[in-house]
Amino acid sequence: MDTHAFKRSLHHSERYNRRGFGRAEEVAESLEQAYQSGLIGTIRDNGYKLKHGRLRVRLAEAFGFCWGVERAVAMAYETRRHYPNERLWITNEIIHNPSVNDHLRDMNVEFIPVEKGVKDFSGVSSGDVVILPAFGATVQEMQLLNDRGCHIVDTTCPWVSKVWTTVEKHKKAAFTSIIHGKVKHEETLATSSFAGTYLVVLDLEEAQLVSDYILGSGDRASFMTRFAKASSPGFDPDRDLQRLGVANQTTMLKSETEEIGRMFERTMLKKYGPTQLNDHFLAFNTICDATQERQDAIFSLVDEPLDLMVVIGGFNSSNTTHLQEIAISRGIRSFHIDTPERIAEDNTICHKPLGEKLTTDTDFLPPGLVNVGITSGASTPDRAVEEVIQKLMRLSEA
Repeated sequence: MDTHAFKRSLHHSERYNRRGFGRAEEVAESLEQAYQSGLIGTIRDNGYKLKHGRLRVRLAEAFGFCWGVERAVAMAYETRRHYPNERLWITNEIIHNPSVNDHLRDMNVEFIPVEKGVKDFSGVSSGDVVILPAFGATVQEMQLLNDRGCHIVDTTCPWVSKVWTTVEKHKKAAFTSIIHGKVKHEETLATSSFAGTYLVVLDLEEAQLVSDYILGSGDRASFMTRFAKASSPGFDPDRDLQRLGVANQTTMLKSETEEIGRMFERTMLKKYGPTQLNDHFLAFNTICDATQERQDAIFSLVDEPLDLMVVIGGFNSSNTTHLQEIAISRGIRSFHIDTPERIAEDNTICHKPLGEKLTTDTDFLPPGLVNVGITSGASTPDRAVEEVIQKLMRLSEA
């Protein structure tokens, strides 16, 4: 399928909108009441620091809603205002934040049901309005909705669209796209749908396996078993790993994406030599600015003397998980929560350790002077961060 031609055709359709409806002022008050915070503004003005009795709070200097998320949420609110009576769907969570998605449900936005990992579009009819979330949607989903006669409101983050353009360039030049991402993540699913031949690698370990195979190490059967669900149909490592382009899920750890790119560049340089490198390796910068800023900010924050770190964001939020990884790498006692309600008045906290299930810890806030670092993922509104800080303040007074 010529995905570039399909996108161009879709973008010229009268039933497609990716610019909003000019109703920003109408929804501004609702957005402010739901997501903004006066307390956070005050803390920002005070050098991202708060003192309250024995409590010392240090906010990361970049956290929370990014521009792409703000745009997606605002467009969803505008869509409901513009189509007050039509049936309104969204193909996935608008962003990975439970409170934001619950607000949309309260506005009678229906979410496409998922059964055993497969979306069921059978309830969507011609004339219905369907929102594509900030992560985007697969080209197959877009085509289905377009063919069914739906009105499509596309809130896909422009950084995600940039990655799609990158893998389309790989495809046009007959390069295999190596996608650094989580194979089941909505964004990676969408990106791979725009690629030609592709292989998804989760981390440096998997990238090293691919690199070793290119250089003649590794077993083909083992390789195919490992990447069976992370590669394009008919993928042949002996054929398809000769010309590589690197792309990424925009919310992955910046440093790891960069190292994966350097690894494959060194690999192709070693195999084909400097004169043929450009015929076998392509690299474009597809790291999201907001993701990079939030990661840079927490690297600065963990250099502070902290007793513990609270990371706020959806448990299925990739960019939030990577913020948690950075805190853990510095040995800081760290807690990932998705909502302020995870912190209880009896000083217990229900949180999700990295790679584990939810667990509850007692004596969350230690006695005496306590320094707490706080950051949040790009899908977390300031209001949620404010409520976490208010809970910390109350606990410090007990």
